[in-house]
Amino acid sequence: MATEERIKRINDVLNNRQRDLVVVLENIRNTHNANAIIRTMDLIGIQNLYIINTLQEPFPINTAISTGAEKWITIKQFFSVKECVKELKKNNLKIFSTHLKAEATPIDKVDFSQPVAIVFGNEKEGISDQILRESDENIFIPMRGMVKSFNISVSVGIILYEAISQRIDSGYLDKGKLSESEKQELFNNWIFNRRNS
Repeated sequence: MATEERIKRINDVLNNRQRDLVVVLENIRNTHNANAIIRTMDLIGIQNLYIINTLQEPFPINTAISTGAEKWITIKQFFSVKECVKELKKNNLKIFSTHLKAEATPIDKVDFSQPVAIVFGNEKEGISDQILRESDENIFIPMRGMVKSFNISVSVGIILYEAISQRIDSGYLDKGKLSESEKQELFNNWIFNRRNS
């Protein structure tokens, strides 16, 4: 039986979750990166993670790194870019891709105060040409050093923090929250299926 304190904590978390700010990972292979991203999503308050896995390999979950955060995130897996893009468009999400080689907009000039999916590619090749073609906008984090890019888990944290800050400043944060039915479904899942968490 969940304690009153536990129930309050779960409700507080659910009341602060964003439903229409989605992280999309395309063929992420590094276990540390994947799990650090999940942990960051939970801490910032992002509920939905879409995984594009065209390599047909299991997503590398490591609870020692994620600290169990994957239990509190809704993870949907897709085995093709087309399948994932179809789902994103069905949910009326703009697709923002992170890609260094194409013309891109710095993240502080991008409008995150709307339903958005942010796509991050794998550690070696980045995002695919297919997902880039489907994107509404290409975005980047301005850098001032000699190296060309941040580690992907760091990039996710920086961009999500910018997105949440914009939503707070613009007053959009409440619009992006879970619906009552979504909160109830997750509440039941967390209480009844994850009592030992």
